[in-house]
Order: sequence, then structure tokens, then C-alpha cells
Amino acid sequence: MSNISKVLIVGGGIGGLCAAIALRRQGIEVDLVEVKSQWTVYGVGIIQQSNVVREMSRLGVLDKYLDAAYAFEDVCMYNPAGEMLVRIPGQRLAGPEYPANVGISRLSLHHVLIDTATELGAKVYLGVTVDKLSEDAEGVDVHLTNGSWSRYDLVVGADGVYSKVREMVFGEKYQPTFTGQGVWRYNFPRDPSIDHLAVCAFGDTNAGLVPLAKDLMYMYVTSHEPGNPRFETFELAAEMRQRLERFGGLIGQLREQITEDSEVVYKPLEVVFVDEDWYRGRVLLIGDAAHATTPHLGQGAGMAIEDALVLSLELVGEESVETKLKRFMKRRFDRCKYIYEKSVLTGQVEMNKDETFDRIGLTKEMLAVAAEPI
Repeated sequence: MSNISKVLIVGGGIGGLCAAIALRRQGIEVDLVEVKSQWTVYGVGIIQQSNVVREMSRLGVLDKYLDAAYAFEDVCMYNPAGEMLVRIPGQRLAGPEYPANVGISRLSLHHVLIDTATELGAKVYLGVTVDKLSEDAEGVDVHLTNGSWSRYDLVVGADGVYSKVREMVFGEKYQPTFTGQGVWRYNFPRDPSIDHLAVCAFGDTNAGLVPLAKDLMYMYVTSHEPGNPRFETFELAAEMRQRLERFGGLIGQLREQITEDSEVVYKPLEVVFVDEDWYRGRVLLIGDAAHATTPHLGQGAGMAIEDALVLSLELVGEESVETKLKRFMKRRFDRCKYIYEKSVLTGQVEMNKDETFDRIGLTKEMLAVAAEPI
């Protein structure tokens, strides 16, 4: 039993939908509002490392998308010529019957999360978000942009790096910051050799290949983008090819196949970290709203998924909301800050072209930290 019986989740991304699933499995009534009037998914694919595979299994959704995903075991790091430097074995944290890692298209994952949340009874409202919050000791009265008022025991802001809920709670204190880098992504038919996550760093650029399905993979590259330039659609393919000019191996072979401007997904890297409790009263931030980081360690969405599961576990029981949210913060803050800081550090090292940086050592360290129970 829980004294929290009704929760509003603001934001229908990975973190918000996983929170809806996790809370419904605890018997908590969930309303989810998403400001977009139609479901849209940004990006091409997502890496779920061993800790994330473990939590998706605990959420009860892993089996629903494994057939549409690509299961793999290892992370391999290469030099710019395409020669393997190290193979880091994966850990099957979800159990021996599940893979260590999973690559999946964001669209495929999103469909599973939406379907599961609604099947479990979460009420989802598109084209709607929060307008006003009015809190007292017993709950939060919420005015939505569709003109309705509802009362909740808890409001969860899962509305991303430009979180409106964060602004309502903390004002202008925490603002997204451009790191100096951008990330480029492009889909390809999967090469048979890419049965693992393939990572290659060179100078101020980091590229890799990620398997997403038996016939699909994507290439990514992070690059230094001084001044945070904006690119026209007709420029994207040529710009991405240019940032891959120094790479050989399979990445170099694929470079000239980047020809469709409309298929290139480019995103400036922006970060924010709420360096204090992520809640005030009965309003809590999770995921990118609280700790948006860079993709260098492949754990951004994973931390949001972990937030969702831990929150559902901590809301059970009759203790005060304050006690529950303090326990949530104790389990999440240091872990998320580690991922945030090490990811940002990796990008800074790339931009500084620091050849002494031990990327392999950091990757091994991060995987060991992520494998720890949450």
C-alpha cells in the first residue's frame, strides 16, 4: 500500500513512459501529459547497456521488444584505421537468458513503451502540458493547458532538457548549456561484422557503429562545433562526411554512403544538472529534466529508466512524501552525477585533443559502476 495513489507525469519520452509503467505496476493511478500533439521520436537508435537491460527486464518490457532489437555481448574499441584495440566483455545482469547489451531503434522502443503504459491503465493526453501548479500539504492542484484542473499526490517532471516543470520549481537557476560538441547519426544496413558496439576516437572526434536489428545499424560521430552552428537540411550529409574524413576501416568505407540529407540526424549537445534535491514538496524531476548529459558513455536514457524504476519502488509504503523522495535522492543523486560528470569530461577531453586520456580505462570503470545494484 502507498499513501501516494495518483501521480501526474509530465513528458512522454523514455523516462516518462517508463515511470508510467513502473507506477502502474505498483497500483498507482497515472495521468501522463505530452506537449506534442502526435507521438514523434527524435534520433535513430539507442544503446541499452547491461544495467539498462537489467532494469527493463524488471519493468517487464524487455521481452516485448527483444525480437525487434539486436542483442549483443561486447564493446570493442578501435584505432582510426579500424584495427581493434580491446574487446570488453559484457555482463548479463538481467540473467543468463538475456543478452548483456541491446541496440534498438528509438521508434520500435517507443511503440512498446506506449502500448505497455496504456495497456496497464495509464491515461495519456497528447497536446497537453502543465500550465500552473498549486501545492498544499496534502497534494498538488494542477491546471493543464487544455483548461482542466486535477489534483495529484505527486507531480513528476520528465519533460526533458528544456523542462517546463524544472522552471516552475527552480526558476531560471538551471539552464541547458551547449558543451561545444554536436552528434551526428545515420542509419545503414547492418554489416555482418557489427555484432557488437564498435567505438573509435580520433582527435576531437568520436565515431562508432551500433547494431539495432538483424538488418539495421547506425553510425554516430561527435564533433567539435565552435559557436554552436546551425545547419540547413541540404548541408547535413556533406557536413557529416567531412567530420569522418580521418577515419579508415569500416567507418571510412561507409562514409561516402552518407548521401541523404534528410536521413542525417544532427543535435547540438546540451547539458544540465540539478546539483541539489530534484524535488520541492510534491514536485519531482527525473531523467533529462534533472540530469541531461552527453552520449559519450551511452547512459543518458539509461539513467532516466533507472530513475523511473527506483521511484516506483520508493513510493510504496505509508511514510511521508518527504521521506520517500529523500530515499529516492539517496539512491539516484551520486550515481547520476558520476555519469553526468564523466560523460561531459569525455567530450571536453575530445575537444582538447588530450592524447593522454585513458578512454578504455574510463569505459571499463563506468561499466563496473553501472553494474552495481541501484
